[in-house]
Amino acid sequence: MAEEQEHKDDSVKNFIELVKKSRRGKLKIYIGMSAGVGKTYRMLQEAHALLKNGIDIQIGYIETHNRAETHALLAGVPFIGRRKIFYKGKELEEMDLQGILNRHPEVVIVDELAHSNMEGSKNSKRWQDVRDILEAGISVITAVNIQHLESLNEEIESITGIAITERVPDKVLELADEIVNIDLTADELIARLKEGKIYDKAKVATALQNFFRNEKILQLREIALKEVAHHLERKINVEVPKQIKLRPEKFLACISSNAETAKIVIRKTARLASYYRSPWIVLYVQSSNESLDRIKLDKQRHLINNFKLATELGAELIKIKSDAITKTIMQVAEEKEVTTICIGKPHLNLWQVILRTAIFNELLNKIAATETDLVILS
Repeated sequence: MAEEQEHKDDSVKNFIELVKKSRRGKLKIYIGMSAGVGKTYRMLQEAHALLKNGIDIQIGYIETHNRAETHALLAGVPFIGRRKIFYKGKELEEMDLQGILNRHPEVVIVDELAHSNMEGSKNSKRWQDVRDILEAGISVITAVNIQHLESLNEEIESITGIAITERVPDKVLELADEIVNIDLTADELIARLKEGKIYDKAKVATALQNFFRNEKILQLREIALKEVAHHLERKINVEVPKQIKLRPEKFLACISSNAETAKIVIRKTARLASYYRSPWIVLYVQSSNESLDRIKLDKQRHLINNFKLATELGAELIKIKSDAITKTIMQVAEEKEVTTICIGKPHLNLWQVILRTAIFNELLNKIAATETDLVILS
């Protein structure tokens, strides 16, 4: 009887989830390689097209950056007034989340997806506001640049040399029903910059020497194109029925208290999991050498930050105390039916590790027997 009741409860829960999904608003994200490619312009063009087709659309928040062509498209599109906030003696404006929910249009435009809200707002991030709007049954059209994606953050910082503090978890893109890449060639983007269509003329020379250099734009463009291609592949995999059931991917990222290596392993595994639209796990095996009374406070702090990063990126976090590190990795991989184990590059020469460590050899043999892949991330 208990099993029958449990089955009924699960059935009800599943049906409730289906109902919620059907009521949820649709999410469209315009993504671009940098500022100035025309994301806001395209959103406003779409707003006019929707208005002509009788769709109740409102602007929840838009940022034209005083670009004349974009600003001209504001005419005729209704908007919901911003919320005024007094902060440190200044009057500032934020998107009015409650105003949008109360007005409840069919579609709302919400620009600057990576924006951090002012203190005192319901949510700390705008993407969280968007999630609330979607759950209320309102569809959202929004925009973001690829440098704001959490798992791409370090890669893009190494290209541009600019630290990005406002970031969006990759799971937000997975919520999207449609992602549109606003693509320009490097020459087209630089031409727009020189014509004063992105920044004031006074800022053009500096921008050309720093962010808007041909080689940087080419790299950013490639990353943006790949990101949208990955999303399309995921969508096909989910929505197009397959005759052959493939083995579902599951990734296991193994980290230590080495802060930099751990961060790289977490972010790169997040990218892999996002690409395959698969669950993933971060495993930290705490040896007696890494017990809290033996490692320095800064290492403890970095470790906690990496746990937080893993959770924000959508990982299941497992912490186990054991001196048999490799054996523990094997056990977790087996219990969780992991298909790919991801580790950081060993400090020693890899072949020295393989030849000298019996347990590592055992791990490789086990991997071969179970058809599990091992990925060593540099």
